[in-house]
Amino acid sequence: MTFKELEISDIIAMRPYFEGNDLRVSSFSGAYKLMWDVGRGLKFARAGDCIVFSEEYRGSLWFHYPLSKNDPAAETRAVEEVENYCKQRKMRLHWVNVPRHRLYALVDRYGSDLTIKSCLKWRDYIYNAEDFINYPGKKFAGQRNHVNKFSRLYPAHRFVRLTGADAEKIKEFFNKYQARQISKKSAIAHEEMTGAYALLPYMDDLGLKAGAIEIDGKIAALAIGEVCGDTMQVHVEKALTEFEGIYPAMAQAFAREFCAGLKYINREDDAGDPGLRKSKLQYNPVDRADKYNLTPLRVIDKMKAVPSFRTERLEIREISKESKEELYRMEIDAERNKFWGYDWREEFGGDPTPDDFLESIRRDFTIRDEAPMGLYLGGKLIGEVVLHNFGYRHECEVGVRLLPEYEGNGYAREAVEGAANYAFFRLDCDTVNAKCFKQNFKSRNCLIAAGMRECGEDDTFYYFRKTPAM
Repeated sequence: MTFKELEISDIIAMRPYFEGNDLRVSSFSGAYKLMWDVGRGLKFARAGDCIVFSEEYRGSLWFHYPLSKNDPAAETRAVEEVENYCKQRKMRLHWVNVPRHRLYALVDRYGSDLTIKSCLKWRDYIYNAEDFINYPGKKFAGQRNHVNKFSRLYPAHRFVRLTGADAEKIKEFFNKYQARQISKKSAIAHEEMTGAYALLPYMDDLGLKAGAIEIDGKIAALAIGEVCGDTMQVHVEKALTEFEGIYPAMAQAFAREFCAGLKYINREDDAGDPGLRKSKLQYNPVDRADKYNLTPLRVIDKMKAVPSFRTERLEIREISKESKEELYRMEIDAERNKFWGYDWREEFGGDPTPDDFLESIRRDFTIRDEAPMGLYLGGKLIGEVVLHNFGYRHECEVGVRLLPEYEGNGYAREAVEGAANYAFFRLDCDTVNAKCFKQNFKSRNCLIAAGMRECGEDDTFYYFRKTPAM
């Protein structure tokens, strides 16, 4: 995946995704992206037949739940692609904007090892479209009374459809609304108006639905929405409150004109505003569209210390300071390390000391990149086995290397078997992977002898995997 900063032309090109999705969350709509996200660092990438948005937050990269044209299978494939993206870059995986009806699949995917958060003020209000069209029953008696009073007071009012050709007329109304109504002086209110103005040149490009109530030939109330799946996303709803009852009249007129045949209306969140929350609740929402943040934990994230265990002949534990000279010998052996995939020159540049290498492997565990363990025979370090490349579905990779004088005795095989069993039965991993360079016949034979099953190859590597059942 290659991420690029979101621009308005990208949003327009994504219109089939916004119109086709069934997530019912306002942030997965074109107008929302234009109003709130353009120019604020949001990026996106293609992942199969999905779009994945990403953003920086407090020093971490957060990925929005994949947007598809109502294809959950494609979303699952995109989730895996994001996981691999993070895994290859040794990044922590964070999900944001996960809709409730997609949350359960991710919980099932990651198990109990995750954190989930949701903020009440960012939950969208979802209503039955038919309720707004008819205002039925006792629950909507107040809205019906307001509409009837509005009709009596302003019998000459009329509802009109608007398009991009009416942008100047809409702008004139916005100017009047902003001058008369914005008294809260809140940052959110001003941001919303800025976003509303930004929509005007692109109403037709985004397929937006717009309508207004006119009184004496002038716009007195206006709404702009967007059909996404079975839901009308209402992005803008403004009215001059000097006209009594105009808000419920506007909401019903817009629904009657544009929402027939749709199931729901999303009137977005309340941003924590008490008055807005009260108003939205008075319209009897049938649901709240929660947007969850989810952070899965890898197995290594829960490890408190470097593993320590024994095999038939070996003690496997953290490499001690007393063993730093043997570690140094392994690290600087360029001929052998060409098959380890590590060149100390890339890390240190100059002439590292034994202490530098010891500090480096300890730092790798401190930041939870990998778990490096020493192979001890009779108290002497003879090699290293590493669990690394931890993923988000209870998997990791194993690698092993020995000092040259200890090869040929089965120690590498024993270390791989022991590390895999530790991963399975102490760390609860489901899969242990491995790979070796194609020229490294000894490593290939070692992995096969350790019970690893060959599962693929490319131009450079043979790939192996093992499960507890193998």
